[in-house]
Amino acid sequence: MSKYSTGSVTSKDGTIIGYRQIGHGPGIILLHGGVKGSQSLTQLGTALSDEFTVYIPDRRGRGMSGPFGDNYGLAREVEDMDALLKKTDADYVFGTSTGGIIALQSALCLPKIHKAVIFELPIYVNKTEMDNYNAIINRYDTELSEGKLTSAMLTASDISSKVSNDPISKWYFIPNSIWKPIFRILIEADGLIQGKNDSTIKELIPTFHYDLILVNETKGKLNNYKNVSAKVLLLSGKKPFLFLKHSLDALKTVLPNVERIVNLEIDHDASENYLGKPKIVAQEIKKFYNEK
Repeated sequence: MSKYSTGSVTSKDGTIIGYRQIGHGPGIILLHGGVKGSQSLTQLGTALSDEFTVYIPDRRGRGMSGPFGDNYGLAREVEDMDALLKKTDADYVFGTSTGGIIALQSALCLPKIHKAVIFELPIYVNKTEMDNYNAIINRYDTELSEGKLTSAMLTASDISSKVSNDPISKWYFIPNSIWKPIFRILIEADGLIQGKNDSTIKELIPTFHYDLILVNETKGKLNNYKNVSAKVLLLSGKKPFLFLKHSLDALKTVLPNVERIVNLEIDHDASENYLGKPKIVAQEIKKFYNEK
């Protein structure tokens, strides 16, 4: 990321929400997904900074922000967004994965948001899939409570194939006895390379439990999104996991002002640094926000 400044807001319950800021122009807030911090979207922020003032908050419980607090859920995340909108005067939002749930719920509750780009979010539309999702996360939580970080990371990776029985990747056939030392090395190496204001993988792994809370909170609330006044872009890559595709398909039927785009050049991690393609995601965001 190019040189950035930092700032913070105080949410309704007193929690501090810290953010990175870069660029000039209309304000846009970028929300990261699970097991991520604000640093994961810095390349996307840089790619947008020639046209926007970009704000990338650490969602609560991570990095520059305060703890999850009592009664954590979508209401707290929307309150955080409200504080950010009031401080920054932004009216555009982007959310990836569980960050997309927050962006969508914020668009429902906060009329200040005029446009929202939602990238491959998971919402509760299929009980079987969500039962599978919850079973995986329950196993993940158990392994975390036992201090088994690498096992928990391996368990979380099951979400990509076992929630809705997606076609099995070739990586699936590599035994855990090989994955575990690789993940252990990644965790330790990550702790050495992260910069100021960055969250380490070791710090982020336990936060995934709270993303599950957000997904489950959408149960039975699909029709609520008929009341979203903002224009919404539902963006996905060429092969989203099936449960994510089902979420996007369901939202396409209820959102009143919606556009659905599939970009064949990207996948689920496209908005993120490193293995993603944030410049392509930035192009889609710019195109959408520049539409009259």
